[in-house]
Amino acid sequence: MDKKLRLRSNEDFKKVYKYGKSYWNRNLVIYFRKNELDHCRIGFTVTKKIGNSVVRNKIRRRMKEIIRKNIDNISGEYDIILVPKKNVADIDYKTLESATIHILKLAGLLKDSGEKNG
Repeated sequence: MDKKLRLRSNEDFKKVYKYGKSYWNRNLVIYFRKNELDHCRIGFTVTKKIGNSVVRNKIRRRMKEIIRKNIDNISGEYDIILVPKKNVADIDYKTLESATIHILKLAGLLKDSGEKNG
């Protein structure tokens, strides 16, 4: 994923958690907040509740790949954080992909969904 598309600083994460909106489904929680940039930035939080570092990194890599493939469909000017739930460790890639697309549509962050949140 391109460097400018990454949400990295702890301060930015805190702002999204505190001032942003959130939606969830069975597998994921999404937090998002409008930013002042002309592009979206995406961060991932995988908690220790999910498993050991091997499992957490596998989930993070899968989520990054799903976002990389769909980044052109995501509306710009948002900071987005994706947080997988505990059961994500047991699901396959396709299920995680459909859950990610679903949560982005639910939040109105996909360009083809027709909704805009702010």
